[in-house]
Amino acid sequence: MKNLKVKIIGVVALLLFAGIYYYISLPAINIHASGFWFFIMLLFAVVIAIYILRRRLRIEEIKLSKTVKLLVGCLLLVVAVYLIGSVLSSPIVNAKKYQKLLTVKDGEFAKDIEELSYDQIPLLDRASATLLGNRKMGSMIDMASQFEVDEIYSQINYNDKPVRVSPLKYASPIKWLTNQSEGIPAYIMIDMATQSTELVKLEKGIKYSTAEYFNRNIYRHLRFKYPTYIFNELSFEVNEEGIPFWVCPVKKFNIGLFGGETVGRVVLCNAITGETIDYDIKDVPQWIDRAYSADLLVSLFDYYGTLKHGFINSVLGQKDCLVTTDGYNYLAIDDDVWVYTGVTSVSGDESNVGFVLMNQRTMETKFYAIEGATEHSAMDSAEGQVQNLKYVATFPLLLNIGGEPTYFIALKDNAGLVKKYAMVNVQKYQVVGIGDTVSECEAEYQNLLLKEGIQVVEDNRKTGTITGAITKIAQGVVGGNSHYFIMVEGSEEIFDIAVVDFIDIIKYEIGQVITLEYKIGEKINTVTTIK
Repeated sequence: MKNLKVKIIGVVALLLFAGIYYYISLPAINIHASGFWFFIMLLFAVVIAIYILRRRLRIEEIKLSKTVKLLVGCLLLVVAVYLIGSVLSSPIVNAKKYQKLLTVKDGEFAKDIEELSYDQIPLLDRASATLLGNRKMGSMIDMASQFEVDEIYSQINYNDKPVRVSPLKYASPIKWLTNQSEGIPAYIMIDMATQSTELVKLEKGIKYSTAEYFNRNIYRHLRFKYPTYIFNELSFEVNEEGIPFWVCPVKKFNIGLFGGETVGRVVLCNAITGETIDYDIKDVPQWIDRAYSADLLVSLFDYYGTLKHGFINSVLGQKDCLVTTDGYNYLAIDDDVWVYTGVTSVSGDESNVGFVLMNQRTMETKFYAIEGATEHSAMDSAEGQVQNLKYVATFPLLLNIGGEPTYFIALKDNAGLVKKYAMVNVQKYQVVGIGDTVSECEAEYQNLLLKEGIQVVEDNRKTGTITGAITKIAQGVVGGNSHYFIMVEGSEEIFDIAVVDFIDIIKYEIGQVITLEYKIGEKINTVTTIK
């Protein structure tokens, strides 16, 4: 009986340990989850320790014990399967499969990226949004002592506006204890275009969040509902009615045990009620903006760009190997959020061979073969224009300005406040427009495009033709160039002839018959052909 009690106590202790470990670490019960394999390894290690302690085995006895050898053999088998599975799932032996995880299409820049109005351009980066959110929270006297703003700040489209949203969180465990019955009463919403910050109060509080400690913790809530799902990074979003949700992508492993990670499903969890809906990735509602994290999409493109000729080439020869640049930003296109990042060669030179847009809801990816400066070169160029002010450039946003790929950059002071804006031409990063407002910045940038000959003003004036004898001739200088201004018999119009274009005009005299083709102007017509 005593021996039976000891065994029961041992089993109970093991189950108790396993339960506590599972409750805290929340491993998915799934052979594709590394955490599950570590859980099994740890259980074997604990069983071996309990057996040795219960039997009070000495070192010599441990070496001779068949039970210990069996348990150790099982542990080593689990470790071996995990290690072999890791190697067989890696790009080293599956380069072609990894390279094909992402389908990349060629895009048309002017067609795919339309010119945005000012109220659609996200002017703030995450750091600036965090600063505004904390300031807003500090002004809410009734809540500031009990709650803080969580650091999530998801960028989404809300009613066709680019915004960042983040829930509040309890300021301390004591504040959680006194407020958890009613939940978190609000979330922060920041308009990325207007910089307006709103504390959105809820009729019923958020009961499921990362700030909870026990079963209402969002990760624990999801694990108990979906014990086999391996969740990727969660995102806080609100639907078009302003109701808060957790968007919970479920990992899908396409290569071996642990390789080829994408997203197969998305669980949508109401942050107030805890109710969940499980979607296949292709059925995710349109309003959800983030099923694929930016880091996951960037890693998938890096596989696509570096493994075209196999793993060895990606390390040694590196022929045709392309990688994303260091950093990314977001674009709102057709009610979806797209990740933008530049693409450069693995040699790490100071120029991009193009850039890529990746849809965070559908994983659709488009590559644009437009050579130009890297984002960090553009940031340096923008900072150089205001070096006396020591402003710091944020990571660029890619815009279409007059059909030209353009880096849009906010310039911040030491306090993190946006003071100026810059527009830098992607292909000629020396062309930099600076302004205190977006409209002022764009006006200067447009002028520079014309001045540098990057853009030419389209002449839509009507044309005309006239034949007659010259009645008057006068000479003048316009913009440093000589011009002749003439009048023709039968007309009161003045015709402007640039000497640099029609040098023979200096031979003409009054009374000589001439035929002119011209662009009709308000006061002076511009001659295009002389006969």
